[in-house]
Amino acid sequence: MKSLVVYNTLSRKKEIFEPLNPPFVGLYVCGPTVYGDPHLGHARSALTFDIVFRYLKHKGFRVRYVRNITDVGHLVGDADEGESKVEKKARLEKLEPMEVAQHYFNNYIECLNALNILRPSIEPRATGHIIEQIEAVEKILQNGYAYESNGSVYFDVEKYDKDFGYGELSGRDLENMMAGSREDLEGGSEKKHPADFALWKKADPTHIMRWNSPWGEGFPGWHLECTVMSTKYLGTKYDIHGGGMDLIFPHHEAEIAQSNACNCNAPKELHGEAKYWFHNNMITLNGQKMGKSLGNAIDLYQFFSGDHPLLEKSYTGMNIRFFMLQAHYRSTLDFSNEALQASEKGLKRISDGLQRLDEINPDGRPLAVNTDFEENISTFMADCEAQLNDDFHTAKTIARIFEVLPVINQLHAQKSGPFAVNPDTFNQFKADFHTLFTDILGLQAEESAAGSSQQNETLAGLMDLIGELRATARQEKNWGVSDKIRDKLNELNIEVKDTPEGMEWKVG
Repeated sequence: MKSLVVYNTLSRKKEIFEPLNPPFVGLYVCGPTVYGDPHLGHARSALTFDIVFRYLKHKGFRVRYVRNITDVGHLVGDADEGESKVEKKARLEKLEPMEVAQHYFNNYIECLNALNILRPSIEPRATGHIIEQIEAVEKILQNGYAYESNGSVYFDVEKYDKDFGYGELSGRDLENMMAGSREDLEGGSEKKHPADFALWKKADPTHIMRWNSPWGEGFPGWHLECTVMSTKYLGTKYDIHGGGMDLIFPHHEAEIAQSNACNCNAPKELHGEAKYWFHNNMITLNGQKMGKSLGNAIDLYQFFSGDHPLLEKSYTGMNIRFFMLQAHYRSTLDFSNEALQASEKGLKRISDGLQRLDEINPDGRPLAVNTDFEENISTFMADCEAQLNDDFHTAKTIARIFEVLPVINQLHAQKSGPFAVNPDTFNQFKADFHTLFTDILGLQAEESAAGSSQQNETLAGLMDLIGELRATARQEKNWGVSDKIRDKLNELNIEVKDTPEGMEWKVG
C-alpha cells in the first residue's frame, strides 16, 4: 500500500506521514468555544478530523485523539481585552457560566452525533486544567519569554522572535506586521508590544470566572489552554495538530511560540508541539465566511428542522455530511440549497446501490466474466485508498464510488444466468464497499424507496386501526379516550381531522 501523504501547513507542502512513535499517533484538534449552538463551520472542522481519525485507524495506527472544549478565557473578538464569550452568554440568559458551557457542549455533541462523527479519545476542558496552565505561565516567565504587568502576564513576542522567529506557521513577519504600531501602545496599555498576547489575565470586578494565581485572581489566556491540554495528554512532541484555517493566526502561531518557550531545549526541527499542522478551509455563504461572529451562521438544528429564511427545506445529518465530503477539506465550500439537494440525491443513489449490492448473490451461478466489470470492482478499494492517501481526498474517493455504481446496477439486473465477475472478487468488493462507506467515510444509507414505501404502508395500517379504536370511543361517547388519542397523535406531528366519512390524518 502506498504511503499516506499529508499537507503540512508548517512546511507549506505535502509530506509523507511518518509518526514520531509508530504505530501510535497523537492527534489534537481545537474544539468549540461553547457559548452557542453549533453551525456548519463547527461541523466541517469536526468532520475533517473525523475522517483523519477514521482513516488513520483503518491504516492500522493506534490513535489518541484529543479535542478540547473552551469554556473560559476566549474573549469577544478573540482579543486580550473585553468580555468572555461564555460569560456574556451567561449574563444574557441569566445562567451560571458553567451551565451555559454544559448546555452548549451537550448541543454540540448531539448535533455531531446526527452527523455520525466519532467522539475523541479525550475531551478536556480548559477549566479543568487551570493548575497546569499556571505552571506553564511560570515556566515561560522563568525562561524569559513573558512578563508581568499589573496582575496580568503577557508573552514577550519580540524577545521570542529574536531567539526563535515568530510567524513560522502563518508566514507573517513581525516587523512588517506591526510596522508603525508602537504608537498604538500610547494611552496606558499593559503590553510592551502590540503583538504580545495574554498568558494570564487579571480579572476585573465584573469577571465571574476567576482563579487564584501567583499574580492575583484571574483567568488563563485563550491560546495557552490548547498548548497545555495537548501536551498534557500527547506529550511535549506529538504528531498532528488540527483546526480551522481561521485559527492559523494568531491562535496556532501563539501555541507554537508558547510550546517553544516552555521547551527551549527541544531540537530545532521539531519546534512547536506538533510535527504536522492540518487546517480545514471555511464554509462560505455568498463568498463570505460563515460564522457566529459574522452573524450569518445557520446552526445545525436549523438545518435539521429547515427553520431558517435561507433554507428551502430540512436536511438530514447524513445529507450534510455527504455534502461536505464532496469537497476536499482544504478547499472552500460554498453553501447553497441547490448543492445540498444535489448531495441528497447523490447520497440516495449510493444508498440504493449499496442495497442492490447486498441483494446480489453469485453463489451457484456459472461464470461469464466481463473483463471491464472485473477490473472495475477489483481495483475499487486500491483506487479509493490512493485518493485518501493523497491528503484525505474524500471528493475524489466519492467520485470513484459513482464510477462503480453502474456495474452494481447491471450485476443486480442480471437476476439469473451466468455471473459477470469472479465470486471471490465480488465478495471482496462487497466487503470493501461497506468498509469504505461505513467505517472510513462514516456514512449511513439513506432510506431506500422500497423501505420508505414499506414504512408508509405500515403507518397507514396502524392509523386505520387507531381510527377504528377512536371511532368506537366516540360511538360510546368516551370523549376522554377520543381526545387523548387525537392529542397524542398531534404530539407525534400527525394532524387528525374528523369528517362524516371518518377520521382523516396527515403527517405534519
